[in-house]
Amino acid sequence: MKILVTGGAGFVGSHLVEALLREGHRVSVLDDFSTGLRENVPPVIPVHEGDLRHAPLEAILDAERPEVVIHLAAQMNVRKSVAGPEADADLNILGTLRLFHAAAQAGVRRIVFASSGGTVYGEHSGRPSLETDVPRPASPYGIAKLTGEHYGRYFAREFVALRLANVYGPRQNPKGEAGIVALFLDAMSSGRSPLILGDGEQTRDFVWVGDAVSAFLLALNGPAGTYNVGTGVETSVNAVYDHLRRITGFQGEARRVPEASGELRRNALCPDLARRELGWTPTMDLAEGLQATADFLSEKHPTRCPCCRP
Repeated sequence: MKILVTGGAGFVGSHLVEALLREGHRVSVLDDFSTGLRENVPPVIPVHEGDLRHAPLEAILDAERPEVVIHLAAQMNVRKSVAGPEADADLNILGTLRLFHAAAQAGVRRIVFASSGGTVYGEHSGRPSLETDVPRPASPYGIAKLTGEHYGRYFAREFVALRLANVYGPRQNPKGEAGIVALFLDAMSSGRSPLILGDGEQTRDFVWVGDAVSAFLLALNGPAGTYNVGTGVETSVNAVYDHLRRITGFQGEARRVPEASGELRRNALCPDLARRELGWTPTMDLAEGLQATADFLSEKHPTRCPCCRP
């Protein structure tokens, strides 16, 4: 299958590109390298450098002729979306609209969209969120992701929205991509005080990048629809900090600052629909995944990413 991956040099995207290659697919990448790294992309992969708002999408799609477009490229920082909602909408709404429109005109069969279960649903209702819950996004970023879902359903012949929980693992860039695991490990490895917003008792649903990638692979041929990609388990920011502190032997203390606007207090996603319809289930225990991520970042496994193990 011929597949174009936007954001394919980034954290999730680069793992996905490698997995698609292992599955025998013909893959190309579109990335502006604002957060992704060129060295993340295998050299055999055709790479188109460009921003979704300005890239010659029609020419790229004509050259690659993909059957499927997997759209991961985005401005991913919730706090940036609150501080600059116009800039967030410019890329995450208008850029997405431009891509989906061009894909429809090029005859792309299926679009798989990386949406955000961490922001689309809004504040936790007391149980893991279901795909049938009414979305109440609490940030411009969440609004943009929900808007992207609507545009995808309008333009695509077949459309899959994967509402991702908080994905973590090797290659997550603490300088440019959201994720407290990467941020904590980066600070601890440098001897700096990790930053915790508020009291740290806010919860998130943490899903291993290898498990997230497996959902994208299953979405290539599974039923069209909207699916949560999470574990259904809430884990507090404090609990993640304490676990990473034990793993790394960090002796310092966290620095606590007031919570930022747009951040949720609690979040978890029910994965039952993805299990039934796609055959997807998370496999990585959080403690094991945190250890594997810390090991990778400390170069205990410099030549082999634990996401790519057989």
